[in-house]
This record gives sequence, C-alpha cells and structure tokens, in this order.
Amino acid sequence: MRDSQRRSASDYARRLGEKILDMLRFAGGFAVLCGQIARELVTPPFYFRLVLEQVFFIGIQSFLLVAVTALATGSVMALQFGHGLARFGGTLYVPKIVALTIAREMGPVFTSLLVAGRIGSGIAAEVASMKVTQQIDAIRALGTSPIKRIVIPRVLASLIALPILTLFADYIGLFGALAIGRSELNIHAEYFISKTVETLRMYDLLTGMAKTIVFAFFISVTACWKGLNTDGGTQGVGNSTTWVVVTSSIFIMISDFFLTKLFIITVYPRY
Repeated sequence: MRDSQRRSASDYARRLGEKILDMLRFAGGFAVLCGQIARELVTPPFYFRLVLEQVFFIGIQSFLLVAVTALATGSVMALQFGHGLARFGGTLYVPKIVALTIAREMGPVFTSLLVAGRIGSGIAAEVASMKVTQQIDAIRALGTSPIKRIVIPRVLASLIALPILTLFADYIGLFGALAIGRSELNIHAEYFISKTVETLRMYDLLTGMAKTIVFAFFISVTACWKGLNTDGGTQGVGNSTTWVVVTSSIFIMISDFFLTKLFIITVYPRY
C-alpha cells in the first residue's frame, strides 16, 4: 500500500515538474520569438501583400461570426438587465448599463475569444502543417526568414483586424440591445440612443480596443510559436491547435482583469 502511494506521489511530482518545465519553455520561447519579430519587423524586405491576405482571412472572414455573436450578446444582456432591474423600477437604466458593459468588456472579450478559437487554431494548424511537412526548412534553404514571411504578416494582420472587429461588435451588440429594449422592455429607440450617446465616451471605446491589441498580439504570437515548435506529424498538429485555443483563452480572461484594473486607475473617471 505504501509502495503504491509512493509511486503515485512520484508520478504526480513528475507530471507537475513536466508542466512547470513546459510553462518555462513556453515563456522563454515566446520571449525569444518576440525579440525576433521586433528585429525583423523593421528590416526589408516587407511583405505587404501577405499582410493584406491575412487581414482578409482574419478580419473579413470572421465578420459574420462576430456579428452573430455580438447581436445575440447584446440582446441577451438587454433582456437580462431589463427584467432584473424591472423589480426595482430601474428599467430605464438598461441603455447605460448595456452600453458600458458592451464597450468596455463584452465586446472586446467575446470577440477575442471567438478569434482565439477560429484564427488562433487556424494559424497554429497552418504553421504546424508547414513545420511537419518541412516547408519551413525549405523557406530557410531558399534564404528567406520564416519569421518575416510567416509570423510577422499574421501578427500584424491580427493587430489590425481584431480592434476593427471589436468596434463592429460593439455597434452590432448595441443594435441588438436596442431592438430588445424596444420590443420587450418598452424602451423607445430615441431614448435608448440618447442615453447610450450620453453615457459612452471615447475612452470607453478606445480602452476596449486597446485590450484587443494585447489579446491579438498574444493569440497570434502564441499560435505561431506553437506551430513552429510542433512535431509528431498530424497528431501533433491537432494537439497544437487545442493547446493554442486553451492557452489563449486563459490569457484573455486573466489579462482582462489586470487591464481593467489598470484602466480603472488611470483612465476611467471616479464617480
């Protein structure tokens, strides 16, 4: 009995050590890749066409998914807040609450989670497939940097596309909330719009978009790093995509707290 307990404790300690080593390896590899991106970002040649292709893939092709999710999110929030506040006679505060929640939190976070699921996994699968089929080695053999041709276009495209998608998601979510407020809560559209405009300030939209810049950088660099370090054939490609989605989602949720705390201290007014 004691031998089995010792073996169990030993296995647990070994697995824990492997997890810690994997985290340290990821942190170090992420930092090294960021340094390579910073160095090669400012040196020619520049592949603007590849950046535009990735903007189309990341931004335009994700628009419908983001729009549907934002519309549903705004509608559900208006419905929940409306019926919850109705008990206290606070239905007329729904436009203000929904507008601030969507602009500061729900729009950036939900959009980034969707992009992490769709784009993060897509980038990881694409780069990992190139790695296991030795296409990246062929790029190096031709004298071209895989960082400049593969990683940088995807990182730049993510930094461009995700804030724009978030801005669209904010407006679409507010439109969904307006429709529900008119049909379910008896809030006139003119009142809803006037209170939304009265409540929202430019820093509400800009801080939400600033969050997505941080999220986009982490999603894209993490996906590229994992893709470049994938091995094990097709099974390794599948494991990499799953790992990227889980890791990116965890980072988004954790960093959102610290970014929100930072903006509360430095940007948002004290009431």
